Amino acid sequence: MKFRFLGASALLIPFMLGGAQTGLAQAKTEVPPVVSGAKQVTVEHIKIHGKSLEGNLEGEAVDRDAIVFLPPSYKKDKHRRYPVVYALHGYSIGAEQWTHEIHVPQTIEGAFAQGAKEMIVVLPDSKTVYGGSMYSRSETTGDFEEFIAHDVVAYMDAHYRTIPNRMSRGLVGHSMGGYGATRIGMKYPDVFGSLYIMSPCCLSPRPARPMSPADEKALEAVKSPAEAAKLSFFLRAQLASAAAWSPDPKNPPLYLDLPSKNGVVQPDIVAKWAANSPLAFIDQYIDNLRKYRAIAMDVGDQDGLRFDATKVHDILDNYGVTNSFEIFHGTHTSRVAFRFQNHVMPFFSKNLCFAKNCQ
Repeated sequence: MKFRFLGASALLIPFMLGGAQTGLAQAKTEVPPVVSGAKQVTVEHIKIHGKSLEGNLEGEAVDRDAIVFLPPSYKKDKHRRYPVVYALHGYSIGAEQWTHEIHVPQTIEGAFAQGAKEMIVVLPDSKTVYGGSMYSRSETTGDFEEFIAHDVVAYMDAHYRTIPNRMSRGLVGHSMGGYGATRIGMKYPDVFGSLYIMSPCCLSPRPARPMSPADEKALEAVKSPAEAAKLSFFLRAQLASAAAWSPDPKNPPLYLDLPSKNGVVQPDIVAKWAANSPLAFIDQYIDNLRKYRAIAMDVGDQDGLRFDATKVHDILDNYGVTNSFEIFHGTHTSRVAFRFQNHVMPFFSKNLCFAKNCQ
């Protein structure tokens, strides 16, 4: 199903703009008005131990922040169980900054007030020393795929009144989080039952071209996360991508390989990055994607990422995998909060199972 509202021009978004230059992104995020009569949700800040992250070479924290939003009836109805939506943030931000981009708890409360069924919403923090985990498996950063799909889910099922069934779990993400929802969604249909992918980044391999001498020199000079923090957004994104997709346990102190060295493209490293692009491996996971009750994806008409998002939608259509796709009027970040309240939450309200015995 296609909804296309194509604008006159395209804003080419940088590779992983998911909250990039956070203040600017938040300033441009359209916030829906407060819904009259909305009841308050309970907000809990917790730590989740990431067994899947233990031993990572980068020194990433294995006890990770997460923010849990419990529906208004949770504290009152002690016997009721709830579906859970896991919401993945973008690059350069963590869970706390993500709350400002999707403007929770207001948008969650607004969705419930407008008729969405009550559910638990979880925002796990996957920010790394270079700005983002890419929700990938890496000896350098740790296994963030398994962290989300196993460690976080297992913690929620053990500590909250969830419905511990794949049909009662939803996965959503924006930008790098949209990439994560795509990647994890393809591999873990036994964990999640519905997917919503917002403005996903990084779907296709990037062109192989050498970095400028100045950029290469700047990256080679980095010996610690503190030094990396001084780099430009693009160069930090290069390190984050390399840590996730081309880890190298024999290459201290950063334990990663870059796709360009001495002004020459490194084909083996470029191939590793390409192999982590969902458009390169989606055909291998079609049977998994068919297992979902519902898949939705959206992207702005002024977002350069819309071209790759359209390709994913077309591939799903070609294989007969039911999915909905919308190109809405907006940029990469302009309507994230609005869509979270008025599209994402209603989508999961419709498609998650709210019964204790889900089929």
